Amino acid sequence: MRPNISILEDDIKEKVFVEAMEILEEIGFFVENQEALEILQEAGLNVDVEKRRVKLPPDLVKKSLQSAPSSITLFDREGKEVTKLEGDNICFDPGSAALNVLDPETKKIRTAVTKDFVDFTKVVEQLEHIQAQSTAIICSDVPEEVGDRYRLYLALIYSKKPIVTGTFAKESFEIMKDMLIAVRGDKKELRNKPLAIFDACPSPPLKWSDLTCQSIIDCAKYGIPSEFVSMPMTGANAPVTLLGAIVQHAAETLAGLVITQLVSPGTPVIWGGSPAAFDMRKGTTPMGSIDTMMIDLGYAEIGKYLNLPTHAYLGMSDAKILDAQSGLESGMGTLLAGIKGINMISGAGMIDFETTQSIQKVIIDNEICGMTYKFIKGIIQRDEPIAKNLLIDLEERTHLLSHDHTLKWFREEQYIPSQVIDRATTEEWINKGRKTIGDRANEQVKKFLDKYPGVTLDKDILSDISEIMKYKGKDFRENLDI
Repeated sequence: MRPNISILEDDIKEKVFVEAMEILEEIGFFVENQEALEILQEAGLNVDVEKRRVKLPPDLVKKSLQSAPSSITLFDREGKEVTKLEGDNICFDPGSAALNVLDPETKKIRTAVTKDFVDFTKVVEQLEHIQAQSTAIICSDVPEEVGDRYRLYLALIYSKKPIVTGTFAKESFEIMKDMLIAVRGDKKELRNKPLAIFDACPSPPLKWSDLTCQSIIDCAKYGIPSEFVSMPMTGANAPVTLLGAIVQHAAETLAGLVITQLVSPGTPVIWGGSPAAFDMRKGTTPMGSIDTMMIDLGYAEIGKYLNLPTHAYLGMSDAKILDAQSGLESGMGTLLAGIKGINMISGAGMIDFETTQSIQKVIIDNEICGMTYKFIKGIIQRDEPIAKNLLIDLEERTHLLSHDHTLKWFREEQYIPSQVIDRATTEEWINKGRKTIGDRANEQVKKFLDKYPGVTLDKDILSDISEIMKYKGKDFRENLDI
């Protein structure tokens, strides 16, 4: 039996959905983007052009839900299937667009540069339990106006895994889309075998900005999956009640879904988010809060109720170093997300309120992800009878260590972690230098970087995407170790 968890009663799920539709019909939502307003007007909707407010009838919301696919298959750079975002399947990726990194040597937070992103991507490429990359780190050593496309450029060069990305400027989509097409070969192949997901974050409460509207419109035209990342903060820009925040999340997300389906029915979308239970004492947005985790689980249940692929930012910590808080918050969030069956789980490696990435932590989190995969398999009956015959054998032995049954099943029955997890005796641990989990993770970082197999991207494709990436005549290949 696969373990599972429920946080909302079925009648509450229906109430959330109905109330979200009532909000969209009676209050509406703010639309900053002109093209989106025109699309909504052409659909015959109630559009207040002056106030840029749109009201949606429930019938259109339901029709849009019917056309949105319940499953999205992601493929790697080589065109091989990686995962299906459907049902209770799970897939992990690092969170996106951290401004800073936790320096593995100084153990201090600092501004990130290209080398940090490249090293991080090389490591994630080799992590077994994190199946997708993300444009995880903002590189401060390139012009801000090209940062979004530059991160995608790096990810396409240094990794084969599918990528969670997004635009920070309207004009970037065309360039990022062209790079993806260059890798895939043509538009049709990119539509048939999605390589990237584009995050789009509505602005709470009930607003779709110019940039985010343009992103979901552009993605819909090319069949690129959009991942809606609604971000209600309880008591700040959303109701203080957890369920109230979930209702607001649903209304914002349904509004985006309608726009995509008006552009192109059948456009793949993901019911995602990154809410926070706003900390009234500190004025912060704790991602490791149990209340935040409950909101995540709640809105994910609404997404599943509506038969859509789901996403959440879980498995992060608000700690500033790799300490016990980092471990407890990351472990709780990751395991809860896995048990809930959230399809795309973002945040591996992240600390400090979603602002900082740690190359050491992403290696530690890979172990948490592996343990989560093990847990959701549940307990399996291997034999009939279950244990009786073995216990008869045990009467004639002092142990079962060398028994055929033990040798056959122990690797299946137990999760065997890497050297990052300490299971040594106390004496052995002391003799090896009393290393912390951060020390052991740093050793693994160096091993992964040493054994990284190198760039395997076709030279013609590399040349094509480098040409597309050029900015004011600058060829960014000079920044890279290729």
